[in-house]
Amino acid sequence: MEYNQPTDDDLAALVSDRAAFVDRVLSVISDEIVPLTEKGVRGGSKIFGGAVLAKHDLSTVVAVTNEETTNPLHHGEIATINAFYAIPQSDRPAAKDTIFLSTHEPCPLCLGGITWGGWDNFFYFFSYADTKDAFAIPHDIRIHEEIWSATGGAYHHKNMYWNAWHIQDLIDGLDEGTQAAFNERSDALKVTYEELSAVYQASKGTGAEIPLA
Repeated sequence: MEYNQPTDDDLAALVSDRAAFVDRVLSVISDEIVPLTEKGVRGGSKIFGGAVLAKHDLSTVVAVTNEETTNPLHHGEIATINAFYAIPQSDRPAAKDTIFLSTHEPCPLCLGGITWGGWDNFFYFFSYADTKDAFAIPHDIRIHEEIWSATGGAYHHKNMYWNAWHIQDLIDGLDEGTQAAFNERSDALKVTYEELSAVYQASKGTGAEIPLA
């Protein structure tokens, strides 16, 4: 089965300068989400995090990390949605006027949360395969396969609700020199998350009630 993918025109309608956009989202992950995640994993939460950015200038509306130690449903994306909707409506942009950024490809729960929350897009840094192989958390792919028979966790990245992009694909679409600079930053982030994952894995199952640890 072929799965629908966003087109270059879909991306251009949302992002006017691809390189500037990649620069910004990598900075949000490294400078705003990672420090929160460093604290979160020490408390037993997973490494996932998210942010909401204003479409018009890419300013940060909220940046959040996983909060599963308080509730197993508070994944990084769900915690981000909760924080976004905790902002008084008079001060909060509409979801359709924002970009949803996730450090890891959203699991089925979080795909639903993004959809019900009203976003027409999301961007993610690590893929399901990364989550399973690099971080030893296989549930995203398994749930897709066990419940919906979606081999490898595949789903339509372009559908009536939203378009979704893997940040690495955006990097790969740039010229070689720009790619190299961003891949260097991407590799540094991967090392950081490997270190965060080691902290989480060492504490997994020793305190908080997280059924799918």
